[in-house]
Amino acid sequence: MRLTEFKASRWFSNESKQKAAHKAGIEYPNPSLILEKLKFIDDVTSKYTNYDYETTSSAVVKKPQIVQVEPNEIVPASPAQLSNPNKEPTPKKRGKTDTTGILPRSLLSTISRLQIELDPTSEQDVVKSFRQAQKRTIISIRFILLLIIVPLLTHQISKILVVGPLVDRFKGTETETVFLNYQMEEEALVELQRFEEKVKFQSLITNTPTLSPQEIENQMREKAIEIAEEFREESTNAIKNVFADIVSIIAFIWFLLVSKPAIAVLKDFIDNIVYGLSDSAKAFIIILFTDIFVGFHSPHGWEVILEGLSRHWGLPENRDFIFLFIATFPVILDTIFKYWIFRYLNRISPSAVATYRNMNE
Repeated sequence: MRLTEFKASRWFSNESKQKAAHKAGIEYPNPSLILEKLKFIDDVTSKYTNYDYETTSSAVVKKPQIVQVEPNEIVPASPAQLSNPNKEPTPKKRGKTDTTGILPRSLLSTISRLQIELDPTSEQDVVKSFRQAQKRTIISIRFILLLIIVPLLTHQISKILVVGPLVDRFKGTETETVFLNYQMEEEALVELQRFEEKVKFQSLITNTPTLSPQEIENQMREKAIEIAEEFREESTNAIKNVFADIVSIIAFIWFLLVSKPAIAVLKDFIDNIVYGLSDSAKAFIIILFTDIFVGFHSPHGWEVILEGLSRHWGLPENRDFIFLFIATFPVILDTIFKYWIFRYLNRISPSAVATYRNMNE
């Protein structure tokens, strides 16, 4: 009710409206009371409002200035900074894996939290830290979505507007090859052979007259033309995919080069998420990823991925290359996982490593 009264009183701030109110017999509120309310509201909202724009001496408000969030800047305030809010916070140079101490980190964090809760001036620092964490989350999520959307859109747009018309134009119609590799040819022959057997089988089990060799040959010819058209389209599509993928990779690399600040913020965001999980959650995620990519059943998944890529680019499925890749790449990934556990996770959270070993056993 008081807020409604205050909003209604703002209508009478103009002198002409004051005179109109007096003529209408409406009692005008006391100006000192309005100023007191305004001062009270400004004092309260100033604690939660972040003014990101500058004002000149003539009280002309400029446009809001964009605040860039640096990865080293987004760190919680220390107890010393909370006790002295006028002191500029120093950026955190070291990561979590470089900090060591005599006392356990959990005990120190508990003491720091108590100091923050008992400090009467910590409210502004908490709000500021929350705003910084919010900006970091928004930037990271937006960057992850762009990393997925930019290559996909570039691939589809370049394939439809640029690569597709060029391939269709420079590819001859008379000397156009139907199959890009021998595996496509084998698939076409198998499909044609199955169609012939299907026609003969249907003619034997139905009461219709037996088809003559000429009729069977005509149906086979129509089916062969249909199969050839399907594989011709698949071959053309594979050639388009090669050039479109090259364009999308170039766009992806360019996007990474122009987004170095966002990459640093994303790295800090992932670091806080990973190291902020509980020990059981860390162990669960590590076991899940290792079992999927380097586990006992992972070779079947890698084989499906490599076969899909070969078909996507129109390449023959080289079994020797697939087996060699499966024998080397998962081993390299497994080594990287073990090195990360030994080098970083073992120093940050030894209890998570112990939980991981118990769950793995």
